[in-house]
Amino acid sequence: MKVLVPIKRVIDPNVKIRVRSDEQGVDLLNVKMSINPFDEIAIEEAVRWKEAGLITEIVVITIGQQITQESLRAALALGADRAIQVQTEKQWEPINIAKILCAIAKQEQPQIIILGKQAIDDDCNQTGQMLAALLKWPQATFASKIVFADDKKTVEVTREVDDGVEVLNLHLPLVITTDLRLNEPRYASLPNIMQAKRKSLNIINLDDLNVSLKSHLKVLGVTSPPARKAGKMVKDVAELIHCLRDVEKVI
Repeated sequence: MKVLVPIKRVIDPNVKIRVRSDEQGVDLLNVKMSINPFDEIAIEEAVRWKEAGLITEIVVITIGQQITQESLRAALALGADRAIQVQTEKQWEPINIAKILCAIAKQEQPQIIILGKQAIDDDCNQTGQMLAALLKWPQATFASKIVFADDKKTVEVTREVDDGVEVLNLHLPLVITTDLRLNEPRYASLPNIMQAKRKSLNIINLDDLNVSLKSHLKVLGVTSPPARKAGKMVKDVAELIHCLRDVEKVI
């Protein structure tokens, strides 16, 4: 059984974001980058499946410039078997990413595609759902627990919903998006980092996929959030109500 894990290279979550002077994006110059945290959870889950003998191969894929190969090597060090990079210089929106992944899925024929529920840079939370729709596969989003049936033909997925959890039984092939509570990703060991350099990394030019892509969104501007106002101490409830009602006018 083959599992495909799409990943995205994003600014490390511990780095302070700086907006570019032209307000058309965030500053990526000399900024530490890493695998999207939700995608790391997807890699970890796939590796656990392989260690348990549930699957036989893990293929990671990313879409972007040549520098994204660093993220693929990191994923290989975490336990993926081989990697695919779809090379493009342009930043594509979720529907186009889903179309590219759909084309790769038709070539690779995986039984499961597992990816993060969203990327921490744009927070779109769209790619997994759009990919499932394009493939006409069942989907389970926000997964916090995944259990294979004995015959490995169906999967029971517990997913996070607004009022608790929902349990779905789905037939393979399917698309799963991961939530934070699914697992705790491991750190890559030094031997695995060295072995990752010898694993297969296939580079595909976007034009070779013959996928029709079109931009539907335009960035009008990116600005930093306004600075928070300093707090104010009040002496009693009456003064608190006065501030909320007459000064801030929020009640």
